[in-house]
Amino acid sequence: MDSQIFIKKQAEGVFGKFPEERTTEEIINYGIVNIDKPKGPTSHQVSDYVKKILKIDKAGHSGTLDPQVSGVQPIALGKATRIVQFLLTAPKEYVCIMHLHKDIAEEKIHETVRQFIGKIKQLPPIKSAIKRQIREREIYEFEILEIEGREVLFRVKCQAGTYIRKLCHDLGQALGTGAHMVELRRTQAGPFTERDTLITLNDLDDALHFYRDDQNDKFLRHCIQPVEKALTYISKCWIFDTTIQSITHGRALAIPGISKLENFRKGETVAIMTLKDELIAIGEAMMSGVEINTKDKGIAVKISKVFIDAIEKEKKDPAIEN
Repeated sequence: MDSQIFIKKQAEGVFGKFPEERTTEEIINYGIVNIDKPKGPTSHQVSDYVKKILKIDKAGHSGTLDPQVSGVQPIALGKATRIVQFLLTAPKEYVCIMHLHKDIAEEKIHETVRQFIGKIKQLPPIKSAIKRQIREREIYEFEILEIEGREVLFRVKCQAGTYIRKLCHDLGQALGTGAHMVELRRTQAGPFTERDTLITLNDLDDALHFYRDDQNDKFLRHCIQPVEKALTYISKCWIFDTTIQSITHGRALAIPGISKLENFRKGETVAIMTLKDELIAIGEAMMSGVEINTKDKGIAVKISKVFIDAIEKEKKDPAIEN
């Protein structure tokens, strides 16, 4: 995602290492794997399979898919699991086959689908993990791909927490025909898509064997992406090496510690980065990017979660001690 960047003071980082320079062992315990979830297992079971394959202590998924739904299921590894909560609210995209209960003109289907783009009201299904009450969700894109008889193939991009099964039911009601979901596949979860290093559990298992048995880590490094990939849609702020230590102790980020930043809004979630593009922390912007760029003092970001201790630290740079 391209964004305007304000440079307050140009600098180069000495602390840490660029994400692509992490060792293979480091990425196994601090990365994200974009799994192509098969039909059958639950999201939790898939996460557990990944944990067992890689022989790590923790793995966490970013949003539940029903057992009969396949597709994109990002799994955070080891100490990267703390990033999962920031992926839960990311937009999702699905491809679905819906079956209409009666014949109806294609023009009417296209016309009715357009009415569902934007804010909609949804009552979660009876079998759902949340309280059943009407809530608002947003449909960003809704495209009919193909219609064959009573079968309708469509693509929908929507706010997290949108129930596609319920969307099919409500669309059927609006058409006056009735409808139900036949098959569903998730094609995108936040920055992770079908086109972006989507791998199967077997791929991951094979990659680990190549690494452990043949000392060939090329395939495994292809399978596991750096945790920073999850930040694609989160605004960023880069800080000086000398500021890192105070942030790791939970202190808020003040303006003098900032080298450069994107043009975010007050109240927005912001990722705090080293000058080598490593994730340090995530917090809430106390003022806008424009304000920060024009001021010399004040609290810029209130820290909510620190990640730097998840990075395998090298010997501390003397500059950070001062």
